[in-house]
Formats: sequence, C-alpha cells, structure tokens
Amino acid sequence: MPEEMRASVLSRPKTVSQIASNLYARRALANKAQAEGLASDPHVAAALQVARDKVLSDALLAKIDKDSAPSDAVAEGQARNIYKAKPDRFQAPEQVQVRHILIAGTDGGARAQAEKVLEELKAGADFAQLAKERSADTGSGAKGGDLGLFARGRMVPEFDEAAFALKQPGDLSGIVETKFGFHILKLDARRPAGLRPYEEVREELIKEVRGKLQQDARVAEAEKVQQGLTINNEAIEAFAATHKAAP
Repeated sequence: MPEEMRASVLSRPKTVSQIASNLYARRALANKAQAEGLASDPHVAAALQVARDKVLSDALLAKIDKDSAPSDAVAEGQARNIYKAKPDRFQAPEQVQVRHILIAGTDGGARAQAEKVLEELKAGADFAQLAKERSADTGSGAKGGDLGLFARGRMVPEFDEAAFALKQPGDLSGIVETKFGFHILKLDARRPAGLRPYEEVREELIKEVRGKLQQDARVAEAEKVQQGLTINNEAIEAFAATHKAAP
C-alpha cells in the first residue's frame, strides 16, 4: 500500500478487519494448496519463483534508493548548479494569475446571475468568498477562485483574452462567456517573461537530482549483476519458434 494512503486506510477498523480477513483466506488457501502438492506443479513453481524474485529484487532496489539518496545539502547544491548552468530551461513566457467565478449555463438566467455577482463585486464584496459560495468551478472555488499563474494559450480563447487584458492587480473583467458558462475574472498578479525564480523550481530540481542519483545507482547495480551473463540465442530461437502461429 502506498505510504501516503496508509494513515487514511489503516485508521478505519472495518477496513483493517476486511484486509485481515482477506489475508487469512489467502493464507488458508495457500496452505491447503501446499498440502495437496500444488507447489510441485512446474507452472506453479515457476510462478512462485517469479513472485519471490520480484519481492526480493524490489526490496534490494528500495535499499539501493535509500543508500544512494543524497543529503539535503548535496541535493540543494546540485539543484542550484543545474539552475545556474542551464538557465534556458527555466525561462517562462508572460504569465498572469487570476481568480474567477463561473456561473454555469449559457441562457439568460445564467447571465443574469453573473451580472448580479459582478454588481456585488463592484460594490465591494469579497471575491474569494463569493467564489467559494457561488462558483460552479468547485476546484478553484475552494481556493477562492484562484487559478494560479498561467501563460497565453492555456485557457479557452475568450477566457485567455479577458485574462491578459487585465492590467493592474485587483482589476475586474466584465462578463466573459465561454462554452462553460459566464465568468468574472479578477487579476491577482502579472509576471513578465523571464527566468523563473529558483525558489519556484527548487522542489522539482531537488526531486530531479535525487531521482537521477538513485537511477544511476540502480543502473550500476544492474550492470554489475549482469557481468558474465551469456545469452543462449539458440534456446531463445527454439522457444520463440514454438509460439509462432501456424501459417
């Protein structure tokens, strides 16, 4: 079970009970199969070997990952070196950060609702609060309508044009109609084209550094264990021939 799921899944007694029951049934069935001699069947024996190999090799790979993981200081240093050495990687086009409120529908009633919301905003209503209460886009609505930074071309054309037409933080758009309904936009920030700040890319670079070091360690181990490996091409050809479809 993935680490991030364990707390939510294993904290529920009913779920733990079901897992334990399933494990018990599997163990009991396996013991019965063993008693009936099924482990001696060549196909079963091969499957058991493959399963054993996977569990043990996965454990070794996890150990290699742990042993090759760099310290925080080393990872930070290498991340900064990549940032300095390859600035072209981190160039970004002009971006805007906007919030929006979506009123779903394209009929007169939906437009009337959007116009009422716009009036409330112009009268001083809190945009983030209205987005949480009224926006049909529940994903951004939960964040006060915030869509984060985005460049031209990411949104549908009508939305894109309206977002980049806003000039100063705090500016509101008019009613913007798209295929999703009627939107009201508020500009939070503009970012000119240029180099993304290191702090913005830091986490992805550190992850990249750690991943590369661990992958290099895995490859080195794989090459080591395969030294002296000999491929029996004749046996492979003969095996493949037995699986060719008849003409």
